[in-house]
Amino acid sequence: MSSLTVRNLRKNFGMVEVLKGVDLEAKTGEFIALVGPSGCGKSTLLAMIAGLESVSSGEIWIEDRLVNSVAPKDRDIAMVFQSYALYPTMTVRQNMLFGMESRGVPKAEQVEAIKRVAALLQIEPLLERKPGQLSGGQRQRVAMGRALVRDPKLFLFDEPLSNLDAKLRVDMRTEIKKLHHRVGKTTIYVTHDQVEAMTLASRIAVMHQGEVQQFADPDTIYNRPANMFVAGFMGSPAMNFIPARFTETGGPALALSGAPSAAPLGVAPAHAASVAPGRQVVLGVRPEHLCRYALQTEERKANLARLTVPVEVVEPTGAETMAVMRLGEQEIVGRFNPDEAPRMGEEIELGVDMTRACLFDPETRRLI
Repeated sequence: MSSLTVRNLRKNFGMVEVLKGVDLEAKTGEFIALVGPSGCGKSTLLAMIAGLESVSSGEIWIEDRLVNSVAPKDRDIAMVFQSYALYPTMTVRQNMLFGMESRGVPKAEQVEAIKRVAALLQIEPLLERKPGQLSGGQRQRVAMGRALVRDPKLFLFDEPLSNLDAKLRVDMRTEIKKLHHRVGKTTIYVTHDQVEAMTLASRIAVMHQGEVQQFADPDTIYNRPANMFVAGFMGSPAMNFIPARFTETGGPALALSGAPSAAPLGVAPAHAASVAPGRQVVLGVRPEHLCRYALQTEERKANLARLTVPVEVVEPTGAETMAVMRLGEQEIVGRFNPDEAPRMGEEIELGVDMTRACLFDPETRRLI
């Protein structure tokens, strides 16, 4: 059963079309992440699901109920905002009780809900404090607690971790994942952080210019992106895009721009079968699928194309080392184990794992 169904949803602000026919479905208990750059329409979509923005056209269903004209308070949802939206003059307990009191929930149920949720979020010692006495992470827990006491059909998160520092963001990301595992509620989570989307979501909707570019599980989004926008947006550093042309040299092969020789594509017959000789393509390769060719096993070398490239910049990050290399007129980025990292100014023989590579049409920018 679907907890949320969005059908051909459109939103106009005057003459500007912000959402352009969005379709989305969340099964009961799913964690859906809406991800994309600023201005892509993800927060507007969340606000429309919540009832905070009107619908220009299309439908929003929560379970079997059309909610286009239903007031936010009657949609059986709970929302956690980026700014926490806590009442500063109230204690944590009062903040969590406020919604239940306004809805006339019996006192005994209120007490039980506070006890259950405070234990779940480990905020029992904070119940008599005010928001000004809490850290950012504690405020975020209280904001989630206020949503949890409602026991809604749908949780909506609007970039809830963007105000936290990097370390706390990682910790809270883990807490949210644990929380979702425990309560099992359908969750729609807006973020511009692709790492949050990849680590938290069961499925991800990648948005751009008011449209859903791809809606799939994290593995598919990362390894089989629908188009060059998704491939470039998801992943840090981004996927390398290398202009290429198919040739026939004893079998299908790619001639890469700036490369001294053709890179064999015999290890990717599924791609080769659908591409005619002479066709221009874009080869997409993730930085982690580049390696030092000479250091690989013979078995792995069978899947590698070879390129000789100069190393222009080396960036150690501790657990891994990034290297910027020159291929013809463009730069490509590789991610290396520090023990195998190249040195700045060195010319290396680079291996390209063709079994993990993607091919895109340069005109439509879609995956071939």
